[in-house]
Amino acid sequence: MSPFVDKLNLARTAANSLVCVGLDPDLDRFPEHLRSEPDALFEFNRAIVEHTSDLVSAYKLNIAFFEVMGSRGYEALERTLTVIPDGVVVICDCKRGDMGNSARMYAKALFEHFGFDAVTVNPYQGRDSVQPFLDYTDRGVFILCLTSNESAREFQYLSVNGHPLYLEVATAARSWNTARNAGLVVGATQAESLAGIRAVVPDMPLLIPGIGTQGGDLETVIREGADERGGGLLINSSRSILYSSGGHDFAESARAATQRLREEINDLLP
Repeated sequence: MSPFVDKLNLARTAANSLVCVGLDPDLDRFPEHLRSEPDALFEFNRAIVEHTSDLVSAYKLNIAFFEVMGSRGYEALERTLTVIPDGVVVICDCKRGDMGNSARMYAKALFEHFGFDAVTVNPYQGRDSVQPFLDYTDRGVFILCLTSNESAREFQYLSVNGHPLYLEVATAARSWNTARNAGLVVGATQAESLAGIRAVVPDMPLLIPGIGTQGGDLETVIREGADERGGGLLINSSRSILYSSGGHDFAESARAATQRLREEINDLLP
């Protein structure tokens, strides 16, 4: 095992959970009483973390929702990282994909400056765009394989060597995983393809966004995507947890939604 996979397994055991909460803090969806606060972004995240951190394996911070606010957003991002408990895995959802010095600087920024445990990356430019992230062997790298968006089929299902392109990506990712710190991103709305992906990468972790608002089927995800030990999954939910209430009880409501999802997952696990 790699240090990253070890941390992932420890986090899962400590919380008895495969849940990953996506921190996508959208000011327009915040409770009315919070929107006028000068540190609304951080205060929202802090409340969510404080009410859910014992129920999750990981948080996935979507960097777009911080970058949109410029320097204030980056300040909120750094402050948010300080309130997440050390035992919980923290993923930067940034889908970086570049080559050479650019990829090295992205990796250095995200792993050394911000201190994320893992990132999401786009493999379109090939191995040399991913390798600088993989070189941080104590960190995780989730490679986009099959995504949930409507236009995914424009490229990801194209036939290459007699297989859909997403399976070629999975096969390549397996060969790049020499330090055992790579995983794949597979959208929950593509659950019917999970069995084929899992067959290619039997022991790599899968980050599964799309449960909840996007309509991914939880039962199919677990049946087709769990590894032989009944794990190997991080099941992400964002909006259906964060915005389950628009009132003063938003954090308590988020906790209840997280707890329900954890219980649903655990009931379905083999």
